Amino acid sequence: MDESIRNFEGKFNEVKEPIRVVSHLDADGLSSAAIVIKALQRENREFNLTIVRQLDETALKELSVESYNVFLFCDLGSGQLSLISKHLKGKKIFILDHHIPEDHENDFVHVNPHLEGHSSWDYSGACLCYLFAKKLNEKNKDLSYIAVIGGLGDHLDFTKGALKTILDDSVSLGKIEVKKGLRMFGTQTRSLVNLLQYSTDPYIPGVTGDYEGAAGFLGSLGIDIKKNGEYIKLKDLDDRQMKDLIAGVIIKRFGSEEDPEDVIGNIYLLKDEDEESYTKDAKEFATLLNACGRLKNFSVGIGVLLGNIELKKEANDIMKEYKSELIKAMNWFYSNKDRFEKGGNYMIINAHDSIKDSLIGTLSGMILANSGKRGFIIVGMAETHEGEIKVSLRTNSDKIDLREIINKIADGGGHSKACGAYVKKENEDEFIRKIKEELNNLNSS
Repeated sequence: MDESIRNFEGKFNEVKEPIRVVSHLDADGLSSAAIVIKALQRENREFNLTIVRQLDETALKELSVESYNVFLFCDLGSGQLSLISKHLKGKKIFILDHHIPEDHENDFVHVNPHLEGHSSWDYSGACLCYLFAKKLNEKNKDLSYIAVIGGLGDHLDFTKGALKTILDDSVSLGKIEVKKGLRMFGTQTRSLVNLLQYSTDPYIPGVTGDYEGAAGFLGSLGIDIKKNGEYIKLKDLDDRQMKDLIAGVIIKRFGSEEDPEDVIGNIYLLKDEDEESYTKDAKEFATLLNACGRLKNFSVGIGVLLGNIELKKEANDIMKEYKSELIKAMNWFYSNKDRFEKGGNYMIINAHDSIKDSLIGTLSGMILANSGKRGFIIVGMAETHEGEIKVSLRTNSDKIDLREIINKIADGGGHSKACGAYVKKENEDEFIRKIKEELNNLNSS
């Protein structure tokens, strides 16, 4: 990728006009945007930033009437090459993206790992933006921590390859500290019992998705879930309790998991952030960014990434609102769960207009985590304000590629375990029929 990044930076430096930056609203997209705009500010380059939920025909039509001649797409664009060609004809196009590219001939300056034999798991959008920023100016190494947050938001592995190099940059500058510990999400902010209950990676049989199971498991280890009336957190355990917990999790996983001892992993902590804050653990920071993105507070997420202390309280309030919205969504699900279509390995949750389309993907992931089932698929559907249906697919199986399934039916995008698409309202019934057919075929194969 070095040569591609070098070529990208060289072509970019030839352009002296104002730049229209467009990025995605998720954690990786907001991280990409933060890196790029900070790098451009340091070069005294004129730019304008827009965050979009998807780069569709509507978004590109709006961009096409603007006076900008140079466009930089971050964490999106590769799957919309023909649409970009159609609506931004004659413009100078730069793309830094890691999603599967569309097969379309063009003259864009385009960096994508798939074009060089890599995959979406080798680089995230933010990681590519960081490599570009670092090539643009060595002082941008101090933005490496943002690339790590963005990459973790897309569940990338920073223990190897180019990702390890990016992580090393952030560690060497004292931005991130890497510790070994239980490889679970929410170690800084969740109670211990909730940490175990909602753990899907690693999956813990009899514990994941079951509050009583998690509480009983801790009780069997002699660990009380409360102390002085307050729920304890992982950090409250002493060394013996921690060893007992790790051993207990490993034993629980024996016989049902391929690698039961794969429960210890890296925890990425932001050294300058407060303990127990949403911004301490890089994975939780990514969730905070997703909250900002889903609730359309893009500037807050980007500002917090770039160290704006005044925006942290606002970001925390957004996170609380996000959690409140998700609790309402989960309550709605449990009140209606008997009416959803189910198959041997799937459930289709058609929320219509009861759930915000910006939350249906997260809700689908939470329902999957609470299902306690392996190899399961959730299909979430919600209406958008534009009269479309947003579809989100989630699975916890390593053997299923959801992108292959969705792309047989609709123009989708995303990753193997989490992807989505937008479907016209009039095609809703046809989509449900086709997705059921594809999922039932998985059962019979």
